[in-house]
Amino acid sequence: MNGHDDDAPVERLIGLMARLPGLGPRSARRAVLTMIRKRSALMDPLSKALVEVAQTVRECDTCGNISTSGTCSICLDPARANGEICVVESVADLWAMERGGAYRGRYHVLGGVMSALDGIGPETLRIPDLAERVVAEQTQEVILALNATIDGQTTAHYISDQLGPLGVRVTSLAQGVPIGGELDYLDDGTIGAALIARKTVL
Repeated sequence: MNGHDDDAPVERLIGLMARLPGLGPRSARRAVLTMIRKRSALMDPLSKALVEVAQTVRECDTCGNISTSGTCSICLDPARANGEICVVESVADLWAMERGGAYRGRYHVLGGVMSALDGIGPETLRIPDLAERVVAEQTQEVILALNATIDGQTTAHYISDQLGPLGVRVTSLAQGVPIGGELDYLDDGTIGAALIARKTVL
Protein backbone atom coordinates (compact mmCIF):
# COMPACT_ATOMS: atom_id res chain seq x y z
CA MET A 1 0.00 0.00 0.00
CA ASN A 2 1.22 3.53 -0.70
CA GLY A 3 0.01 5.25 2.48
CA HIS A 4 -2.70 7.36 0.86
CA ASP A 5 -5.96 7.99 2.75
CA ASP A 6 -7.77 5.95 0.08
CA ASP A 7 -5.92 2.88 1.39
CA ALA A 8 -7.04 3.34 5.00
CA PRO A 9 -10.14 1.06 4.86
CA VAL A 10 -8.12 -1.76 3.30
CA GLU A 11 -5.33 -1.36 5.85
CA ARG A 12 -7.88 -1.39 8.68
CA LEU A 13 -9.36 -4.61 7.32
CA ILE A 14 -5.91 -6.19 7.03
CA GLY A 15 -5.11 -5.13 10.59
CA LEU A 16 -8.32 -6.67 11.90
CA MET A 17 -7.83 -9.89 9.95
CA ALA A 18 -4.27 -10.18 11.27
CA ARG A 19 -5.66 -10.43 14.81
CA LEU A 20 -7.39 -13.71 14.01
CA PRO A 21 -5.75 -16.97 15.18
CA GLY A 22 -3.53 -18.45 12.49
CA LEU A 23 -3.42 -15.25 10.44
CA GLY A 24 -0.39 -12.97 10.58
CA PRO A 25 -0.02 -9.70 8.66
CA ARG A 26 1.16 -11.45 5.48
CA SER A 27 -1.65 -14.04 5.46
CA ALA A 28 -4.20 -11.33 6.28
CA ARG A 29 -2.97 -9.22 3.37
CA ARG A 30 -3.31 -12.15 0.95
CA ALA A 31 -6.81 -12.94 2.27
CA VAL A 32 -7.99 -9.35 1.89
CA LEU A 33 -6.57 -9.02 -1.63
CA THR A 34 -8.34 -12.26 -2.60
CA MET A 35 -11.63 -10.96 -1.21
CA ILE A 36 -11.26 -7.68 -3.09
CA ARG A 37 -10.58 -9.53 -6.34
CA LYS A 38 -13.58 -11.79 -5.78
CA ARG A 39 -15.89 -9.22 -4.24
CA SER A 40 -19.24 -10.70 -5.33
CA ALA A 41 -18.27 -14.31 -4.58
CA LEU A 42 -16.44 -13.73 -1.28
CA MET A 43 -16.52 -10.27 0.23
CA ASP A 44 -20.23 -9.47 -0.14
CA PRO A 45 -21.46 -12.81 1.34
CA LEU A 46 -18.79 -12.62 4.06
CA SER A 47 -19.80 -9.12 5.12
CA LYS A 48 -23.46 -10.18 5.32
CA ALA A 49 -22.59 -13.30 7.31
CA LEU A 50 -20.49 -11.25 9.75
CA VAL A 51 -23.35 -8.82 10.35
CA GLU A 52 -25.83 -11.67 10.84
CA VAL A 53 -23.58 -13.48 13.33
CA ALA A 54 -22.86 -10.26 15.22
CA GLN A 55 -26.58 -9.52 15.53
CA THR A 56 -27.94 -13.00 16.30
CA VAL A 57 -25.33 -15.25 17.94
CA ARG A 58 -25.04 -15.34 21.73
CA GLU A 59 -24.00 -17.70 24.51
CA CYS A 60 -26.40 -20.44 25.56
CA ASP A 61 -27.78 -19.52 28.98
CA THR A 62 -27.41 -23.10 30.18
CA CYS A 63 -24.11 -24.48 28.90
CA GLY A 64 -22.17 -21.57 27.34
CA ASN A 65 -22.22 -22.94 23.79
CA ILE A 66 -22.98 -20.42 21.03
CA SER A 67 -26.52 -20.24 19.75
CA THR A 68 -28.97 -17.96 17.98
CA SER A 69 -31.42 -18.31 20.86
CA GLY A 70 -31.26 -18.38 24.64
CA THR A 71 -30.75 -22.15 24.69
CA CYS A 72 -28.63 -24.11 22.21
CA SER A 73 -29.85 -27.13 20.24
CA ILE A 74 -27.82 -29.56 22.38
CA CYS A 75 -29.45 -28.40 25.60
CA LEU A 76 -32.88 -28.49 23.94
CA ASP A 77 -32.44 -32.06 22.68
CA PRO A 78 -34.25 -34.38 25.13
CA ALA A 79 -32.13 -37.31 23.93
CA ARG A 80 -29.04 -35.56 25.32
CA ALA A 81 -30.51 -35.48 28.85
CA ASN A 82 -28.83 -38.76 29.78
CA GLY A 83 -27.43 -37.72 33.16
CA GLU A 84 -23.99 -36.80 31.79
CA ILE A 85 -22.35 -33.38 31.58
CA CYS A 86 -19.03 -33.00 29.74
CA VAL A 87 -17.00 -30.04 31.00
CA VAL A 88 -14.84 -28.27 28.39
CA GLU A 89 -12.72 -25.15 28.41
CA SER A 90 -14.08 -23.51 25.26
CA VAL A 91 -16.67 -23.77 22.51
CA ALA A 92 -13.86 -24.94 20.20
CA ASP A 93 -13.35 -27.92 22.52
CA LEU A 94 -17.10 -28.61 22.52
CA TRP A 95 -17.02 -28.69 18.72
CA ALA A 96 -14.00 -31.01 18.83
CA MET A 97 -15.96 -33.43 21.03
CA GLU A 98 -18.97 -33.24 18.71
CA ARG A 99 -16.94 -33.91 15.54
CA GLY A 100 -16.33 -37.52 16.47
CA GLY A 101 -19.90 -38.20 17.58
CA ALA A 102 -18.72 -40.43 20.46
CA TYR A 103 -20.38 -38.32 23.17
CA ARG A 104 -24.17 -37.92 23.33
CA GLY A 105 -24.76 -36.06 26.58
CA ARG A 106 -24.77 -32.37 27.44
CA TYR A 107 -21.92 -29.90 27.89
CA HIS A 108 -20.72 -27.17 30.19
CA VAL A 109 -18.32 -24.58 28.75
CA LEU A 110 -16.15 -22.99 31.45
CA GLY A 111 -14.93 -20.09 29.33
CA GLY A 112 -11.30 -20.73 30.22
CA VAL A 113 -9.22 -22.40 32.90
CA MET A 114 -7.80 -21.21 36.19
CA SER A 115 -4.46 -19.46 35.80
CA ALA A 116 -2.57 -17.74 38.61
CA LEU A 117 -0.29 -15.97 36.10
CA ASP A 118 -3.24 -14.49 34.22
CA GLY A 119 -5.25 -13.75 37.37
CA ILE A 120 -8.06 -16.13 36.39
CA GLY A 121 -9.66 -17.67 39.45
CA PRO A 122 -12.66 -19.97 39.80
CA GLU A 123 -14.97 -17.00 40.38
CA THR A 124 -14.36 -15.75 36.81
CA LEU A 125 -15.26 -19.12 35.26
CA ARG A 126 -18.61 -20.91 35.07
CA ILE A 127 -17.80 -23.35 37.88
CA PRO A 128 -20.56 -22.25 40.31
CA ASP A 129 -23.07 -22.66 37.44
CA LEU A 130 -21.82 -26.22 36.96
CA ALA A 131 -22.52 -27.17 40.57
CA GLU A 132 -26.04 -25.70 40.26
CA ARG A 133 -26.67 -27.71 37.07
CA VAL A 134 -25.48 -30.95 38.66
CA VAL A 135 -28.12 -30.55 41.35
CA ALA A 136 -30.91 -29.19 39.14
CA GLU A 137 -30.46 -31.78 36.38
CA GLN A 138 -29.82 -34.68 38.77
CA THR A 139 -26.56 -35.36 36.97
CA GLN A 140 -25.03 -38.79 37.48
CA GLU A 141 -21.64 -38.22 35.86
CA VAL A 142 -19.47 -35.19 35.13
CA ILE A 143 -16.78 -35.84 32.52
CA LEU A 144 -13.82 -33.46 32.76
CA ALA A 145 -12.61 -33.01 29.18
CA LEU A 146 -10.13 -30.26 29.97
CA ASN A 147 -6.87 -29.82 28.11
CA ALA A 148 -3.91 -31.77 29.49
CA THR A 149 -2.02 -28.63 30.50
CA ILE A 150 -1.00 -27.60 34.01
CA ASP A 151 -3.79 -25.01 34.20
CA GLY A 152 -6.29 -27.47 32.77
CA GLN A 153 -5.45 -30.13 35.31
CA THR A 154 -5.43 -27.61 38.17
CA THR A 155 -8.94 -26.57 37.13
CA ALA A 156 -10.02 -30.23 36.92
CA HIS A 157 -8.83 -30.89 40.48
CA TYR A 158 -10.63 -27.80 41.75
CA ILE A 159 -13.88 -28.85 40.07
CA SER A 160 -13.56 -32.35 41.53
CA ASP A 161 -13.21 -30.87 45.01
CA GLN A 162 -16.24 -28.63 44.48
CA LEU A 163 -18.42 -31.49 43.23
CA GLY A 164 -17.33 -33.94 45.93
CA PRO A 165 -20.09 -33.07 48.42
CA LEU A 166 -22.75 -33.51 45.70
CA GLY A 167 -22.15 -37.24 45.36
CA VAL A 168 -21.81 -37.15 41.56
CA ARG A 169 -19.36 -39.41 39.73
CA VAL A 170 -16.49 -37.38 38.26
CA THR A 171 -14.37 -38.82 35.45
CA SER A 172 -11.68 -37.49 33.12
CA LEU A 173 -10.49 -38.35 29.63
CA ALA A 174 -8.00 -41.21 29.61
CA GLN A 175 -5.43 -42.51 27.15
CA GLY A 176 -4.69 -40.80 23.89
CA VAL A 177 -4.61 -37.21 25.17
CA PRO A 178 -0.93 -36.24 25.35
CA ILE A 179 0.44 -34.04 28.10
CA GLY A 180 0.05 -30.46 26.93
CA GLY A 181 -2.42 -31.55 24.27
CA GLU A 182 -5.44 -29.43 23.34
CA LEU A 183 -8.72 -31.05 22.29
CA ASP A 184 -9.24 -28.82 19.29
CA TYR A 185 -6.02 -30.14 17.68
CA LEU A 186 -6.64 -33.85 18.29
CA ASP A 187 -8.18 -36.16 15.71
CA ASP A 188 -11.67 -37.54 16.25
CA GLY A 189 -10.48 -41.10 16.88
CA THR A 190 -8.13 -40.01 19.66
CA ILE A 191 -10.89 -38.05 21.39
CA GLY A 192 -13.31 -40.96 21.05
CA ALA A 193 -10.82 -43.44 22.52
CA ALA A 194 -10.04 -41.10 25.41
CA LEU A 195 -13.75 -40.70 26.12
CA ILE A 196 -14.49 -44.43 26.08
CA ALA A 197 -11.52 -45.21 28.35
CA ARG A 198 -12.20 -42.35 30.77
CA LYS A 199 -11.15 -42.87 34.37
CA THR A 200 -12.88 -42.05 37.63
CA VAL A 201 -11.58 -39.00 39.47
CA LEU A 202 -14.16 -38.86 42.26
